[in-house]
Amino acid sequence: MHFETLAIHDGQTPDPATGSVTVPIFQTSTFARENLDQRPEYFYSRIGNPTRQALESSIALLENARFGLAFASGVAAAMAALQILRPGDHIVSGIDIYGGTYRIFEQLLRPWGIAITYAQDETTENYARCIKPETKLIWLESPSNPLLRISDIRATAAIAQATNIKIAVDNTFASPYFQRPLDLGAHIVIHSTTKYLGGHSDVIGGAVATNDQSLYTTIRNYQAAAGAIPGPWDCWLIMRGIKTLKIRMKEHESSAMHLARILQTHPAIERIWYPGLPSHPQHDLAKQQMNGFGGMLTIALKGGAPAVEHLLGKLKLFALADSLGGVESLAASPSKMTLGALTPEERRKRNCTDNLVRLSIGLEHPGDLESDLRQALAGIPV
Repeated sequence: MHFETLAIHDGQTPDPATGSVTVPIFQTSTFARENLDQRPEYFYSRIGNPTRQALESSIALLENARFGLAFASGVAAAMAALQILRPGDHIVSGIDIYGGTYRIFEQLLRPWGIAITYAQDETTENYARCIKPETKLIWLESPSNPLLRISDIRATAAIAQATNIKIAVDNTFASPYFQRPLDLGAHIVIHSTTKYLGGHSDVIGGAVATNDQSLYTTIRNYQAAAGAIPGPWDCWLIMRGIKTLKIRMKEHESSAMHLARILQTHPAIERIWYPGLPSHPQHDLAKQQMNGFGGMLTIALKGGAPAVEHLLGKLKLFALADSLGGVESLAASPSKMTLGALTPEERRKRNCTDNLVRLSIGLEHPGDLESDLRQALAGIPV
């Protein structure tokens, strides 16, 4: 079946008890048992809940995975995926990653005795140079946050396969509609379902998908033991968002492409990062491993931090806010917001300069978004 049919039907079939065409919200903490000898499929909602199970099935289908697991947030999903590691293990990670992931690596994993090496660029050769005998995982974000770097998932997976290393890909920016990392050789896919899968800025959630039974068992056991699960209402909201994922992603991409083409020639803009532009360093790679380029773009302003403050203060349709992937357009300063917890030195290593603005392109009319950006950029000296 086609993607949009899977998103609407598979995992979200009508309720057999009532015929409800939407999955019921099983807002319960526990389930009655018939007797002491019985252990039914559902007995306590931390372990399993029918609404959550429907979401997990839907996520697995969209990622072309055997298994899906839902979590209370994107970082909870990331932390669950990292439970396949043990003290003494080593991670190779892209350097341009979400600030929350960086905090997990540095504040939680290092004290547990897990080492992390950040590849200085997104080339497969650079990832390979960072591999050590104790490396167990390569962590990729593609496209990355906030510089939209593209890693060659297939080529990196081929290198990892020869050394029994697992590949985990944060697929939040692309969504399953534009990219399926498992089909490219990855072992684990992570999502912040808060973003495009939910799509309406009204829920926090995360997800993990995999085809590997052993990985699934480890992550599933952690889910049950640690309990960082989404509530049934949150699961229902994410499933509602998934049903319109295709049409939303196509509109996000269409508007982002329109704005990227305009902004790349604006005199106040020093540089723009958007995988759909031929000027993007990995444009050809993005075309090979993605079905589209997404709704995120990042710009560097010529006027530095004062220009960023001017732009963010003048925007009317773009809200100054964290997060991304919702129906409304958002703007953020990576150095002050998403990567604000990093030291200035760490931000410099990641080329996260003070003149960056990350834009999440929503579903407003692209002409209105263009007008808003033009008027906000107008007062910046060039």
